[in-house]
Amino acid sequence: MARPVASWPDGFARGDANRAALAAILSLPSVTPRRLLALASRTPTAAATLAAIRRGGSSSDEDRDRVREVDGAGVLAAAERAGARFVTVSDAEYPASLLDLYDPPAGLFVRGADLRSPAVAVAIVGARNASPDGEDVTVSLGAALARAGARVVSGAARGIDARAHQGALDAGGVTVAVLGSGIDVAYPRQNAALIERIARTGTVASEYPPGTKALPFRFPARNRIVAGLARAVVIVEGAAGSGSMITADHALELGRDVFAVPGPVTSELSQVPLSLIREGATMIRGGEDLLDDLGLAPAGVEGVAGGAGRAGAEARPTAEPLPPDQVAVAASIAGSATADAVAERAGLSLSRTLAALGALEVRGLVRRRGGRYEAPARPV
Repeated sequence: MARPVASWPDGFARGDANRAALAAILSLPSVTPRRLLALASRTPTAAATLAAIRRGGSSSDEDRDRVREVDGAGVLAAAERAGARFVTVSDAEYPASLLDLYDPPAGLFVRGADLRSPAVAVAIVGARNASPDGEDVTVSLGAALARAGARVVSGAARGIDARAHQGALDAGGVTVAVLGSGIDVAYPRQNAALIERIARTGTVASEYPPGTKALPFRFPARNRIVAGLARAVVIVEGAAGSGSMITADHALELGRDVFAVPGPVTSELSQVPLSLIREGATMIRGGEDLLDDLGLAPAGVEGVAGGAGRAGAEARPTAEPLPPDQVAVAASIAGSATADAVAERAGLSLSRTLAALGALEVRGLVRRRGGRYEAPARPV
């Protein structure tokens, strides 16, 4: 049986008083999004919901005590100091796709660009302790999507998430990071610079108020928003029981397309992708497969007509001049070479080399086989 679509009362968070009330409610640990949605069915505004919590009976004793100390206006001021805005379910910027969730967030703290976009949004998620090959293919996927005009959505974690964002950014595209912490809490710390870069050119979002620590239970909750924002979800590596399977499960429940990159059957990191493929997820080998299956045209290729086959979507070299990094990388591919070898020959960092390789692959100027790169065979 289809799950009923969540419905917030019209105007639930409209107006300054309701916005401040909602910011205060989101600071209460036991008021989960699903519980808040249930409360909203009886108290049609955030201010009325907050009053009910203060009276008792609508939340835990701990939250009733805590709510006396929470200043919603102060929460909003802290968000503003962090360079964020508060996007509520009553605002035009709130993504309608999140209402497909069983427990949609009532509000999001957002930095950067508008959450709404006409571009196709595709989530890429996977293992934190990713393999070099997994990171390699992820950068390529992020770059391919970016050059096809899609937005890349992920969770800003280390490993696959970070490489998905990086691939999109280095290819000049747009990416969205959904945090499992407050909008002003960079987690992991090693990705702080990446998160700032995303905020400058893309979007960073969190359902948690400023100052909220990154605790383990918040990441599965974060994953549902990643899936909800996307039209499709790509899984690149994941051990059994990992967060990547949680994201895939959310995607399947929402009716989103799920893609998986296969790996060696002997690798623990292949367990989630291979399991999903056995259960019906679409197997992809790289950016060309993904764009073809999504009906997106690679950079420099005419749009794919509905139902066009892989030949119609095959990347072809363009007449546009290549950026310097791509010129250096293309000139450094002799025979079949690893990304590390190409980087050394080109005199570039590995991250810049991977981004250039991904862009060249989309253009049809490079092909990847088994983690190595080579120039495509030229027609006779």
